[in-house]
Amino acid sequence: MKAIENQALIKQLNWRYATKKFDATKKISSEDWNTLEQALILTASSYGLQPWHFVVVTSQEMKEKLTAAAYGQQQVSQASHVVVFAVKKGLDEAWVEKYIQRIAEVRGVPADKLGGFKGMMTGTIAQLGSVGVDAWSSKQVYIAAGNLLTCAALLGIDTCPMEGINPGQFDQILGLDKLGYASLMITTLGYRAEDDAAAKTPKVRFKAQDVVTHVA
Repeated sequence: MKAIENQALIKQLNWRYATKKFDATKKISSEDWNTLEQALILTASSYGLQPWHFVVVTSQEMKEKLTAAAYGQQQVSQASHVVVFAVKKGLDEAWVEKYIQRIAEVRGVPADKLGGFKGMMTGTIAQLGSVGVDAWSSKQVYIAAGNLLTCAALLGIDTCPMEGINPGQFDQILGLDKLGYASLMITTLGYRAEDDAAAKTPKVRFKAQDVVTHVA
Protein backbone atom coordinates (compact mmCIF):
# COMPACT_ATOMS: atom_id res chain seq x y z
CA MET A 1 0.00 0.00 0.00
CA LYS A 2 1.25 3.48 -0.87
CA ALA A 3 2.17 5.74 2.04
CA ILE A 4 0.53 8.64 0.22
CA GLU A 5 -1.63 8.80 -2.88
CA ASN A 6 -0.18 10.34 -6.03
CA GLN A 7 -2.60 13.24 -6.25
CA ALA A 8 -2.30 14.01 -2.55
CA LEU A 9 1.46 14.39 -2.97
CA ILE A 10 1.13 16.69 -5.98
CA LYS A 11 -1.58 18.68 -4.21
CA GLN A 12 0.74 19.43 -1.29
CA LEU A 13 3.63 20.38 -3.57
CA ASN A 14 1.33 22.79 -5.40
CA TRP A 15 0.16 24.13 -2.03
CA ARG A 16 3.74 24.84 -0.93
CA TYR A 17 5.29 28.19 -1.76
CA ALA A 18 8.06 30.40 -0.38
CA THR A 19 6.11 32.00 2.44
CA LYS A 20 6.75 35.71 2.69
CA LYS A 21 4.75 36.40 5.86
CA PHE A 22 4.18 34.01 8.75
CA ASP A 23 1.54 34.15 11.45
CA ALA A 24 3.77 34.66 14.49
CA THR A 25 1.02 33.43 16.85
CA LYS A 26 0.98 29.93 15.36
CA LYS A 27 3.62 27.43 16.45
CA ILE A 28 4.60 24.02 15.11
CA SER A 29 3.61 21.26 17.52
CA SER A 30 6.33 19.23 19.20
CA GLU A 31 5.02 16.09 17.48
CA ASP A 32 5.25 17.65 14.03
CA TRP A 33 8.63 19.18 14.76
CA ASN A 34 10.06 15.87 15.99
CA THR A 35 8.92 14.31 12.71
CA LEU A 36 10.61 17.02 10.64
CA GLU A 37 13.79 16.75 12.67
CA GLN A 38 13.92 13.01 12.07
CA ALA A 39 13.35 13.68 8.35
CA LEU A 40 16.39 15.96 8.36
CA ILE A 41 18.50 13.32 10.08
CA LEU A 42 17.34 10.69 7.56
CA THR A 43 18.33 12.80 4.54
CA ALA A 44 20.43 11.00 1.93
CA SER A 45 24.04 12.07 1.34
CA SER A 46 26.92 10.83 -0.77
CA TYR A 47 28.45 7.75 0.91
CA GLY A 48 26.11 8.58 3.80
CA LEU A 49 28.79 10.94 5.17
CA GLN A 50 26.33 13.61 6.38
CA PRO A 51 28.74 16.58 6.24
CA TRP A 52 26.31 18.92 7.94
CA HIS A 53 24.88 20.37 11.10
CA PHE A 54 21.36 21.75 11.59
CA VAL A 55 20.80 24.51 14.12
CA VAL A 56 17.14 24.76 15.16
CA VAL A 57 16.20 28.16 16.53
CA THR A 58 12.94 28.78 18.41
CA SER A 59 14.00 31.48 20.89
CA GLN A 60 12.43 34.79 19.91
CA GLU A 61 15.47 36.66 21.18
CA MET A 62 17.77 34.63 18.98
CA LYS A 63 15.42 34.91 15.99
CA GLU A 64 15.57 38.69 16.34
CA LYS A 65 19.37 38.59 16.31
CA LEU A 66 19.34 36.41 13.22
CA THR A 67 16.82 38.70 11.51
CA ALA A 68 19.38 41.48 11.64
CA ALA A 69 21.95 39.11 10.11
CA ALA A 70 19.41 38.24 7.40
CA TYR A 71 19.12 41.81 6.18
CA GLY A 72 15.94 42.43 8.17
CA GLN A 73 13.82 39.78 6.45
CA GLN A 74 10.87 39.40 8.79
CA GLN A 75 10.19 35.74 8.02
CA VAL A 76 13.03 34.95 10.42
CA SER A 77 11.42 36.68 13.41
CA GLN A 78 7.85 35.64 12.52
CA ALA A 79 8.47 31.93 11.92
CA SER A 80 7.83 29.26 14.51
CA HIS A 81 11.15 27.56 13.79
CA VAL A 82 14.29 28.57 11.90
CA VAL A 83 16.72 25.94 10.68
CA VAL A 84 20.26 27.04 9.88
CA PHE A 85 21.95 24.67 7.44
CA ALA A 86 25.69 24.49 8.07
CA VAL A 87 28.37 22.55 6.23
CA LYS A 88 31.30 20.75 7.81
CA LYS A 89 34.41 22.63 6.72
CA GLY A 90 37.47 20.70 5.61
CA LEU A 91 35.94 17.23 5.57
CA ASP A 92 38.83 14.88 6.31
CA GLU A 93 39.88 11.39 7.31
CA ALA A 94 38.89 12.05 10.93
CA TRP A 95 35.29 12.63 9.82
CA VAL A 96 35.39 9.46 7.74
CA GLU A 97 36.69 7.53 10.74
CA LYS A 98 33.87 8.93 12.88
CA TYR A 99 31.39 7.67 10.28
CA ILE A 100 33.07 4.26 10.09
CA GLN A 101 32.77 3.89 13.86
CA ARG A 102 29.09 4.79 13.66
CA ILE A 103 28.50 2.17 10.97
CA ALA A 104 30.23 -0.42 13.15
CA GLU A 105 28.06 0.55 16.11
CA VAL A 106 24.74 0.51 14.26
CA ARG A 107 25.32 -2.55 12.09
CA GLY A 108 27.38 -4.60 14.51
CA VAL A 109 30.26 -4.90 12.05
CA PRO A 110 33.90 -4.73 13.19
CA ALA A 111 35.39 -1.40 12.09
CA ASP A 112 38.44 -3.13 10.67
CA LYS A 113 36.19 -4.96 8.21
CA LEU A 114 35.19 -1.62 6.66
CA GLY A 115 38.64 -0.72 5.41
CA GLY A 116 37.71 -0.89 1.75
CA PHE A 117 34.78 1.48 2.16
CA LYS A 118 36.90 3.81 4.27
CA GLY A 119 39.60 3.85 1.62
CA MET A 120 37.06 4.70 -1.08
CA MET A 121 35.80 7.69 0.90
CA THR A 122 39.22 9.03 1.86
CA GLY A 123 40.35 8.59 -1.74
CA THR A 124 37.44 10.70 -2.98
CA ILE A 125 38.21 13.43 -0.45
CA ALA A 126 41.88 13.46 -1.39
CA GLN A 127 41.04 13.65 -5.08
CA LEU A 128 38.70 16.59 -4.55
CA GLY A 129 41.27 18.64 -2.65
CA SER A 130 40.62 21.19 0.08
CA VAL A 131 38.55 23.56 -2.07
CA GLY A 132 36.68 20.87 -3.95
CA VAL A 133 35.68 18.94 -0.86
CA ASP A 134 33.98 21.97 0.67
CA ALA A 135 32.00 22.54 -2.54
CA TRP A 136 31.08 18.84 -2.66
CA SER A 137 30.00 18.86 0.98
CA SER A 138 27.88 21.96 0.42
CA LYS A 139 25.92 20.17 -2.29
CA GLN A 140 24.97 17.50 0.23
CA VAL A 141 23.57 20.12 2.59
CA TYR A 142 21.21 21.40 -0.09
CA ILE A 143 19.77 17.89 -0.43
CA ALA A 144 18.75 18.16 3.23
CA ALA A 145 17.15 21.56 2.63
CA GLY A 146 15.07 20.21 -0.23
CA ASN A 147 14.04 17.21 1.83
CA LEU A 148 12.83 19.49 4.62
CA LEU A 149 10.70 21.57 2.24
CA THR A 150 8.93 18.50 0.88
CA CYS A 151 8.37 16.85 4.24
CA ALA A 152 7.02 20.07 5.73
CA ALA A 153 4.59 20.47 2.83
CA LEU A 154 3.28 16.95 3.42
CA LEU A 155 2.54 17.94 7.02
CA GLY A 156 0.84 21.17 5.97
CA ILE A 157 3.64 23.33 7.35
CA ASP A 158 4.79 26.41 5.48
CA THR A 159 8.41 27.13 4.66
CA CYS A 160 10.69 29.67 3.06
CA PRO A 161 14.22 28.66 2.01
CA MET A 162 16.55 31.66 2.24
CA GLU A 163 20.10 32.24 1.06
CA GLY A 164 19.84 35.97 1.74
CA ILE A 165 21.84 35.89 4.96
CA ASN A 166 25.23 37.08 6.13
CA PRO A 167 26.92 33.70 6.74
CA GLY A 168 29.79 35.17 8.74
CA GLN A 169 27.41 36.89 11.14
CA PHE A 170 25.31 33.75 11.49
CA ASP A 171 28.44 31.72 12.26
CA GLN A 172 29.51 34.21 14.90
CA ILE A 173 26.09 34.54 16.54
CA LEU A 174 25.60 30.76 16.73
CA GLY A 175 29.23 29.86 17.44
CA LEU A 176 29.45 27.69 14.34
CA ASP A 177 32.84 29.09 13.35
CA LYS A 178 34.34 27.66 16.54
CA LEU A 179 32.88 24.21 15.82
CA GLY A 180 34.26 23.84 12.29
CA TYR A 181 31.01 24.55 10.46
CA ALA A 182 29.89 27.32 8.11
CA SER A 183 26.34 28.56 7.48
CA LEU A 184 25.05 28.13 3.94
CA MET A 185 21.36 29.00 4.10
CA ILE A 186 18.33 28.91 6.35
CA THR A 187 14.75 27.70 6.15
CA THR A 188 11.98 29.39 8.11
CA LEU A 189 8.99 27.23 9.07
CA GLY A 190 5.56 27.91 10.49
CA TYR A 191 2.14 28.87 9.17
CA ARG A 192 1.32 31.49 6.57
CA ALA A 193 -0.36 34.71 7.58
CA GLU A 194 -3.85 35.20 6.17
CA ASP A 195 -2.74 38.40 4.46
CA ASP A 196 0.37 36.97 2.79
CA ALA A 197 -0.26 38.04 -0.80
CA ALA A 198 2.31 35.54 -2.07
CA ALA A 199 -0.01 32.68 -1.10
CA LYS A 200 -2.46 33.68 -3.81
CA THR A 201 0.14 34.09 -6.55
CA PRO A 202 -0.03 31.25 -9.13
CA LYS A 203 2.97 28.92 -9.06
CA VAL A 204 5.12 29.30 -12.18
CA ARG A 205 7.06 26.33 -13.53
CA PHE A 206 8.31 25.53 -17.03
CA LYS A 207 6.25 23.01 -18.98
CA ALA A 208 7.17 19.37 -18.48
CA GLN A 209 8.53 19.02 -22.02
CA ASP A 210 10.94 21.89 -21.34
CA VAL A 211 12.57 20.32 -18.31
CA VAL A 212 12.04 16.55 -18.62
CA THR A 213 13.44 14.21 -21.27
CA HIS A 214 12.34 10.57 -21.33
CA VAL A 215 14.82 7.98 -22.59
CA ALA A 216 13.17 4.58 -23.01
